[in-house]
Amino acid sequence: MSKEKRRKRKLSKKAKIIIVVVLLLIIGVLGFILLTGKEEPVKKAPKKKKITKEEEQIKIVDLSSTSRPIAVMINNNKAVWGYQAGLQDAYITYEMIVEGGITRMMAVFKDKDTARIASVRSSRHYYLDYVLENDAIYAHIGWSPRAQSDISSLNIPAINANNSSAFTWDNSLRVAREHRAYTSIARIKEAAEKKGYRTTSDKKLLLTYQAKPLDLASYEGAIPANIVRIPYSKTHLTSYSYDAENKVYKRYQNNTEHKDYVTGLQYTAKNIITYKVHNYTLNDGYAGGRQDLNNIGTGEGYYISEGYAIPITWEKTSRSAQTVYKVKATGKELVVNDGNTFIQIEPDSQTLTIE
Repeated sequence: MSKEKRRKRKLSKKAKIIIVVVLLLIIGVLGFILLTGKEEPVKKAPKKKKITKEEEQIKIVDLSSTSRPIAVMINNNKAVWGYQAGLQDAYITYEMIVEGGITRMMAVFKDKDTARIASVRSSRHYYLDYVLENDAIYAHIGWSPRAQSDISSLNIPAINANNSSAFTWDNSLRVAREHRAYTSIARIKEAAEKKGYRTTSDKKLLLTYQAKPLDLASYEGAIPANIVRIPYSKTHLTSYSYDAENKVYKRYQNNTEHKDYVTGLQYTAKNIITYKVHNYTLNDGYAGGRQDLNNIGTGEGYYISEGYAIPITWEKTSRSAQTVYKVKATGKELVVNDGNTFIQIEPDSQTLTIE
């Protein structure tokens, strides 16, 4: 082979190598552009909270869940006794005095799919403090003037009947129309998404739960608690009786079994937290006597579960701050049994009875 032919062959090989390198560079650049420029970024799901083996056994709530709680204002007028529904699914239920000597409740749900929650009524401003401490979406129908103002100023993520289709009126019930409204978790979620409300939360749960049953009898100051009577006025008494077989408290209103309209079963509580605050009548021009509560501050009360009551302290430093419950004898954070909790905030003019 002549020198000229060998030289041309070498040039041909070099040309091929150059072409291959150029092509690889082009492919690499195009790939980079596709990966970084045109592809939508992957949306990361909220990280699940790390939980211990003990916490994995908790049943009342999923401690790894980041879903935002939902709070629903529950009518407790005597006219709806027997028509209330869904309260057993709530992991926390608050009960407080309102006008006319009656009470109203607020049920807080998390990771439930309750199909009927009833009966839904209007907001009172001091319930908003407990919406805030649970970082909850708040469902209600109407409001008092103070509640209307505070919902706006406090940026409460509210679902109200005036601007939502989340509620239905059951006209088959033989009660006045204002007592017939009900909703569901699915409909509240749908309404919340339409309003653009945040549906996740990283806020610590109000209470700390323990899967292993607490030995409350061994706590300093513990007393037997088989019957608990919590009067709110001359016309309203909430009470509980301990069911030792099932280790829960059966709930009564004015000595009548408090039952669910859908299941027909009597409501029960695993835990009861009860304490007193001062209430007084607002001068808001309403003849019915709307109330205000001195619920920001400190005080003492009782934690009741599995047949015993122990003295506790409570402290709420602001409307949005979580109420901190501690064992009075030790000053340590209160830990409660795994199960639902009724928080009974009672007028200080009434007499609590624990037997």
